[in-house]
Amino acid sequence: MSVQMDVRVLELPLRHAWTIARGTSTSKRNVIVELREAGVVARGEAAPNVRYGESAETVTEALGKLAPVLAGDPWHFRVLSERVEAALPGNHAAKAALDIALHDLAGKRLGVPLYRMLGLDPAAMPLTSFSIGIDEPATLARKVEEAAPYPVLKVKLGAKDVRETFGAVRAATAKPVRVDANEAWKPEEALAHIEWLAAQGVELVEQPLPAADVEGAKWLRRRSPLPLVADEALMMASDVPRLAEGYHGINVKLQKCGGIREALRIIETARACGLKVMIGCMVETGVGIAAAAHLGPLADWLDLDGNLLLSADPFQGHPVVEGRIRLGEGPGLGVEPQPRP
Repeated sequence: MSVQMDVRVLELPLRHAWTIARGTSTSKRNVIVELREAGVVARGEAAPNVRYGESAETVTEALGKLAPVLAGDPWHFRVLSERVEAALPGNHAAKAALDIALHDLAGKRLGVPLYRMLGLDPAAMPLTSFSIGIDEPATLARKVEEAAPYPVLKVKLGAKDVRETFGAVRAATAKPVRVDANEAWKPEEALAHIEWLAAQGVELVEQPLPAADVEGAKWLRRRSPLPLVADEALMMASDVPRLAEGYHGINVKLQKCGGIREALRIIETARACGLKVMIGCMVETGVGIAAAAHLGPLADWLDLDGNLLLSADPFQGHPVVEGRIRLGEGPGLGVEPQPRP
């Protein structure tokens, strides 16, 4: 059997300028992989992130090198995914795109949604948060108003103006709020910020310290009044045991770890280490978000809003209803391109 692979880069304008502790962007360049076999078209997505040294160009180059791996039987999608992982160091976003597409292909050939292949119950889907980037107080208030359909918010904070930024959000809403510092703080200032945020009704804090600050994370975990969730500090399942001393939970992103297969390994390892699980995303289309959403019933928290941050999602699949992603019965990912106008 042979699988044909097509690769294309998508230019994705954002609904708002997206500012986090590392910088600002107004658009994203993601890569869509299409696998064609026996009349079936399956899709995966790479959402490269400069934090991990990736771009649309590095993804397309990596996919070209990985194409020969697809010469095997596509029914053996787990074996092929393992070969993809072994074929090229790093390049996790490119590997994620292929791994997602292989799972989509298997689901479509079987005629079942991915969550059924994994034995999961979509009724167990947690609420997803909706993310709000760093901005001026007046703009933050407007963003909170636009986020009215979503019952849980996630607020990005940086190294400066922490109380002013979060205060503008809290003044505009009484909803549950989570905070993501994207490695912006040092241990002592992180503790001061977290103690103040706890008094503001924050649920958890994501990656308060630089990923490399292992000892600082241990120090902070012993003192923090809020759950701490590792994001940038986590890449692969092998990272999980050492993170258990510095965090209460981990944020699994398919684009960081290389796809569904490794994400499942991370989740199982986290549970064995007594950690809670968040499933998150980059800024992605409905393809990447759907892949993560099918794992949603395994999580304590979800942050799957990447496609909601786009000016327009070129794919359609699973709607968010009152903050909860509703997985449908479509085979594989259950996602198809938006119809042409």
